[in-house]
Amino acid sequence: MIRRRKADIRSSPRKRGPRATDCGPWIPACAGMNGIERRAFITLLGATAAWPLAAHAQQSPVPVIALVNPGSREASASRVAAFRKGLGETGYLEGQNVAVEYHWVSGEYDRLPTLMADLVRRRVAVIATPGSTPAASAAKAATNAVPSAEATSRELPEAARAIGLQIQILNASTSREIEAAFAALVRDRADALFVAPDSFFISRRVQFATLAARHGIPAAYGTREEVEAGGLMSYGTDVSDMWRQVGIYAGQVLKGAKPADLPVVQPTKFEFVINLVTARALGLEIPPALLARADEVIE
Repeated sequence: MIRRRKADIRSSPRKRGPRATDCGPWIPACAGMNGIERRAFITLLGATAAWPLAAHAQQSPVPVIALVNPGSREASASRVAAFRKGLGETGYLEGQNVAVEYHWVSGEYDRLPTLMADLVRRRVAVIATPGSTPAASAAKAATNAVPSAEATSRELPEAARAIGLQIQILNASTSREIEAAFAALVRDRADALFVAPDSFFISRRVQFATLAARHGIPAAYGTREEVEAGGLMSYGTDVSDMWRQVGIYAGQVLKGAKPADLPVVQPTKFEFVINLVTARALGLEIPPALLARADEVIE
């Protein structure tokens, strides 16, 4: 598994001997993501609603929301639209009765502490950190306000052993580190790879697809965008709907709701996408039963 200095690539080292003909070694890691995705979703919502920074003290004529994300604006356009939709459902329209500052750090996590400290100093109304545990942690450290539920990977090795697998966890926070992680996967003869859901990783989805294809490593992801870019398969929540929920929570906080009183909303829609073009390029035959369970098959 690759993850970004607090976000991931997970791999299952290859067993010596004949390679399995189906996708057994890596399907369990993909199909068993419900718990991990759920915790990531809790983090996302907690990070959004957890840091209301004394809106009454602002000097701005309208409340200001700071949206901080480790990805890029270009890769997040549809999600920003979903965030605005959620705000609109609570009566807030950007540019009319609320202002939104967008801060895209493009994987430069060392910028987060200074950025968060500046946002706190300027007393923005809400800091929203959708889908980013590092940004949420930085916001928590800067405000020292509300505990967050952060997804961890401590339980993964034990879960892997229970199904007869080994898991190697690799960290990456730059393009060079992603390349180095793949070099380690090749050296250790990994059977498969799972790339943890992460905004920076999504922005580097073409790099992941290219490296996985070059080295012949079946890779599963947490979002459909990565499969559309050439990844083998993905299983995860509807990310755009999560960003919409972030907007709703931010709007509720602006109206005076206490974050601790807001319910934790769990995802109800999951998408399973398979890229048959990539499967054929890797020499894999996807079982018909698995294809039948997919929400979308790219051919």
